[in-house]
Amino acid sequence: MALLAYLKSLFILQLLMGFVFVVSGLIINFIQLCTCVLWPFNKQLYRRINCRLAYSLWSQLVMLLEWWSGTDCTLYTDQATVDKFGTEHAIIILNHNFEIDFLCGWTMCERYGILGSSKVLAKHELLKVPLIGWTWYFLEIVFCKRKWEEDRKTVFSGLDRLKDYPEYMWFLLYCEGTRFTEQKHQISMQIAESKGLPKLKYHLLPRTKGFTTTLQCLKGTVTAVYDVTLNFKDNQTPTLLGIVNGKKYKADLSVRRFSVEEIPDDEKECANWLHKLYQEKDALQEHYSKEGKFPGPTIIPPRRPWTLLNFLFWATLLLSPLINFACGVAVSGSPLLIIGFIIFLIIASIAIRRLIGVTEVKKTGSSYGNQEAKKQN
Repeated sequence: MALLAYLKSLFILQLLMGFVFVVSGLIINFIQLCTCVLWPFNKQLYRRINCRLAYSLWSQLVMLLEWWSGTDCTLYTDQATVDKFGTEHAIIILNHNFEIDFLCGWTMCERYGILGSSKVLAKHELLKVPLIGWTWYFLEIVFCKRKWEEDRKTVFSGLDRLKDYPEYMWFLLYCEGTRFTEQKHQISMQIAESKGLPKLKYHLLPRTKGFTTTLQCLKGTVTAVYDVTLNFKDNQTPTLLGIVNGKKYKADLSVRRFSVEEIPDDEKECANWLHKLYQEKDALQEHYSKEGKFPGPTIIPPRRPWTLLNFLFWATLLLSPLINFACGVAVSGSPLLIIGFIIFLIIASIAIRRLIGVTEVKKTGSSYGNQEAKKQN
């Protein structure tokens, strides 16, 4: 085990895995671009193909969590709820406290067969991120600038297009609008006090507009809202860099299913329902803080081999020519070739590190909360 942990920490192995992800991602993006010619003739075929292309990319990240780091994911829910997974369109409400919360969500999507068709209401800046933003663009992900006056038309039209989506989809919403930090929490609770809303201990005040709009637009398509509350055993603070280094975490997810019929149609009442939901999420986190677990029965969904097989396919396809080229450079003895190859490795390592940086709390924290505080003052 010590040897395996040492191997996982080797930079050269991590760099090779990053190379596979980046190059396969560029190939997938190119294929996605080519599929655009299908849209005018067969929109649903275009979507089905792109779901599978996206799966081939996202599953490499899921593989890191499941197989490379061996992170455990335990669900706290009942069997009746689990039986609904992957059989209906649904909105997912997930707390935004950790760097890898999206990865835990993707893992659940993969285990129930809907990773490729998973959706999210994403901030517009991510559209510019290579691989991730580009893949999302071809998946018809809805991007917003967090300015409702500018977003209204884009969000409504983007959600309206998804009504006839041919694959079951989970539409992920981070209703807090940004990742939790102590500074943002303090500002958020000042806003809650000014609005006469109960204060939250473990969450930011939810932004109701995104949820009410998504529910309004997708009503008749989505049949349920899943409330997912995530935490980690032993007060772990997981990071994507930790996952890359092979560190194992233990994720616990409390999942509750609400039928769309249970949620009020009126926008104000729907917003109040969401605020109440976050008060319940806060109570769940308080229970977890005291007991080290969520209430209710536990289910551990088995990991599937497809993420590992997918990665091995891309690794075999891409690493063989890379290794042959590296050997050729070394044997050639040409200083120019060797220096060029070293520069390539340095650039590749920087690029991969920047991609990892997209998930880091200290780098992804926005001024969103500060702007809202200014509006209140």
